[in-house]
Amino acid sequence: MFIESVFCAALKRGYFFVGILVALFSFSALADETCMSPYMAKIVGQEDYVYVWTLGAEGVGDEQDKLVTVDVNPESATYGKVVHSLSVGGRNEAHHSGLTDDRHYLWASGLDTSRIFIFDVHSDPAKPRLHKTIDDFVASSGGVVGPHTNYALPGRMMLTGLSNDKDHGGRTALVEYTNAGDYVATHWMPTDQALNGAVKSGNFADGYGYDLRALPRRNVLITSSFTGWNNYMMNLGKLMADAEAMKRFGNTVVVWDLHSRQPKKILDVPGAPLEIRCAWGPHNNYCFTSTALTSKIWLIYEDDAGDWQAQAVADIGNAAEIPLPVDISISADDSLLWVDTWNDGKARLFDISDPFKPVQVQETKIGAQLNMTSQSWDGKRVYFTSSLLANWDKQQAPEGEDLQFFKAYEWDGKTLQHRFSIDFLAENLGLPHQMRFGAWSLYGKSHPGLAATAAPAAKVAAN
Repeated sequence: MFIESVFCAALKRGYFFVGILVALFSFSALADETCMSPYMAKIVGQEDYVYVWTLGAEGVGDEQDKLVTVDVNPESATYGKVVHSLSVGGRNEAHHSGLTDDRHYLWASGLDTSRIFIFDVHSDPAKPRLHKTIDDFVASSGGVVGPHTNYALPGRMMLTGLSNDKDHGGRTALVEYTNAGDYVATHWMPTDQALNGAVKSGNFADGYGYDLRALPRRNVLITSSFTGWNNYMMNLGKLMADAEAMKRFGNTVVVWDLHSRQPKKILDVPGAPLEIRCAWGPHNNYCFTSTALTSKIWLIYEDDAGDWQAQAVADIGNAAEIPLPVDISISADDSLLWVDTWNDGKARLFDISDPFKPVQVQETKIGAQLNMTSQSWDGKRVYFTSSLLANWDKQQAPEGEDLQFFKAYEWDGKTLQHRFSIDFLAENLGLPHQMRFGAWSLYGKSHPGLAATAAPAAKVAAN
């Protein structure tokens, strides 16, 4: 029996006070941070698998995009090994993925072909199978290109797009599907030409999209912005040398009405705000994002009047050295934020106890480049992958550094302790991108590879 921590926060005009009551129990009872949606069951304990959505690469194995299953349960005989790999045919620019609200299916999408692959991860969690492929995303959505975030709502999947089929630029939309993969609706991002009822708070209404998170208790969706197909499919060196192309990045975070799917307010967040991570605490009405081009942490928060605001609250490394912050991951107690920087291959940890004043407390070199990070359900393990985009990835690592990898670490509250690595190039797998977690216990099943005396892999906690 345990008592969950209670986190109370009060927004004030000049400061933010966070009151924390911490319970005493034998293990940390934390949510699955990779369980993106509050509509999904939270899990505590040891995860069994990490599913890695992986880009195919020319000259590497079968050259196809694939879902790679890594055994991460230390009690398993195959711990630290790839136990399954499922190729989907061709190279689609594999990027992001997300689980349905019942966690039975994993949706994984391609930024180039706009194909969506739906994997069954519940019938046999060790060996996901391809359940369905959506090939008509562009046509069904009315011209949206580049499905990115796959986000669970009740009985629905909401996808963000990155581009469109008219000019392959950044104007895009949210696209809604049923869990079964049937198209429901397209919700276009607001622009100066079509605000769609949104209030423009600053200089920008650019219509760009990227990530998505929901805060149901506040009836809001929050979206961020990146760039269009013309840019993300371009060689990175060529892109950075093209002054006009470098202007074609998003500068907004949009606050939406969750129920009506209508945009409410457009916030200026210049410099390509990428991943959004919202606080878990029931009274912590704020989210974080980081800007890739300006290397800053931004706080998106609800003020005393119930209005949503954006504020830059911390720097990430030295912006002049172009660290290029990418993925971020918030701890389930809302106290810590992992920030990966792709260009220097570092994972930085910020104390966000005061969300208005993040303080860096740790920094670790992970590899030659670094993209995604995911925390374990109990907060004791952190996983990293390296690939960003096929045309942006580095082609060669400095001597002694890893280039394309999956890495597992333990977090003891002070340092990251390396446990194992998988070289995806040496294993002929490709370029590893985003991770999602799996466990037998999610489906009332026992791990077939564990001894009878082994501790249960995971527990499901009610929302």
